[in-house]
Amino acid sequence: MAQLQKSIEKRNALVKATIHLVNNNGFHATPMSKIAKMANVSPATIYLYFDNKQDLVNKVYIEVKAAFTAYAFKNYNTDIPVAEGFEIIWKRIADFKLKEVQEAMFLAQCDNTPMIDEASRQEGLKHLQPLLDLWERGKQEGIIKPLSPYLLYAYSINPLSFLMVMQQRGVFQLNQDYLEDAYQAAWDSIKK
Repeated sequence: MAQLQKSIEKRNALVKATIHLVNNNGFHATPMSKIAKMANVSPATIYLYFDNKQDLVNKVYIEVKAAFTAYAFKNYNTDIPVAEGFEIIWKRIADFKLKEVQEAMFLAQCDNTPMIDEASRQEGLKHLQPLLDLWERGKQEGIIKPLSPYLLYAYSINPLSFLMVMQQRGVFQLNQDYLEDAYQAAWDSIKK
């Protein structure tokens, strides 16, 4: 049992080190040796858990995406009206991005660069299915503009990444009033 716990701790340390280093140095400037050093494991240990650097980053991406979407959809129920459902999901996403900054920045990096392979990207997309289904229902009910899910995401969810980065840089503080304004702008951009 202690061995299993130690194994989980090592893997978690590798995941945390990967997120930190990719966020700060980028994918290409993050060698496996640096990840191992930061995780305080031998470089050979990485290969017990991951095939190579691409496999490591892909798996970390899917893991973080799963945690992100579990958080985002925690209080969401498919029986509630579209507008209310979108508000719940949007505010949970905002909350995640502001509380779990390292993980949110990692996802933003992954979503905006070609460092994740297409299979992993598609796997990550599956985790967003409740939001995609909500938008589809909203389109059918005439509540949401009949736009591609990519456009809906770009206009309503993606601005949160920009605001998170501005907050990280210390040039903007996303307080409750701004958060409400940001939500309203997001909703206004997609509602019919």
